[in-house]
Amino acid sequence: MMMIREGFQTTSARGLRPSHPAMRLWRKAKKLGTWDPADIDFSADRHDWLKMNDRERDLLLRLTTIFQSGEEAVTLDLLPLINVIALEGRLEEEMYLTSFLFEEAKHVDGFRRFLDEVCHAHEDLSRFETPSYAKIFHDELPRSLGRLRDDPSAEAQAEASVTYNLVVEGILAETGYHGYYTVLEERNLMPGMRQMVSYLKRDESRHIAYGVFLLSRLVAEHGEGVWQVIESRINELLQPALSIIFEAFACYGDDVPFGLTVDQFSTFAMSQFQHRLERMMRARSQTLEEILETEVESEGVLVEV
Repeated sequence: MMMIREGFQTTSARGLRPSHPAMRLWRKAKKLGTWDPADIDFSADRHDWLKMNDRERDLLLRLTTIFQSGEEAVTLDLLPLINVIALEGRLEEEMYLTSFLFEEAKHVDGFRRFLDEVCHAHEDLSRFETPSYAKIFHDELPRSLGRLRDDPSAEAQAEASVTYNLVVEGILAETGYHGYYTVLEERNLMPGMRQMVSYLKRDESRHIAYGVFLLSRLVAEHGEGVWQVIESRINELLQPALSIIFEAFACYGDDVPFGLTVDQFSTFAMSQFQHRLERMMRARSQTLEEILETEVESEGVLVEV
């Protein structure tokens, strides 16, 4: 279908809205999101890897594989959302989303370097993908984002954003990176990976912040019908998402390497999730203009205008 453009936003009276939440995230991304995985030194990480026992290496390889596959999945699946936002003429949001995709691709690059140079893991690692992992990343994520190619409705956008931003990033990635970093930091292990995960956590916090904004905007614009989609999708995916955590540790029995427990992960995940849900619930009584003026949370603090 051929589209005819009638003009440009940035040369019209509208211009760009600097206070728009996506523009605030864009400024953060330009400042903090330009790190290069190739600059990270993994030499000490390889030394630490060789000192670990087999069970410790198995757990770290399992978690790294889960991260690697997940980052590849979101890199592959994000484009339909960017396209929908662009077709709606939401320039500020599209500008920010260009950094979003760039950062996801860098995460793929960084984890693959770690697998190659530290773990020397060149075999098929799909054995670490559990049934619940496959449900989320093989089915629900590509299906919900892919739906946007044919159905750009607010309801479809809400389903996609819940899946991507709230579940995959807000429950799984953020929780996994928090636990992964804590294990290494407390034991002073793998300084290269700790540096990379600190960057990843910062990137992901911006992605999640955009998702909370997007869902809040959709609720403010379209009302209770969209909120019902959000609630339904959360109820549908929350259990399989938490099951990924349980399944990842099941093979270690009661003696998980590094003294980790499932409760550490699940408690953190639900605390963060509840916080974001409460922020989105406020959108049900807010106007669109109020949503556009709301500060967005990123890097653990409110993004300054």
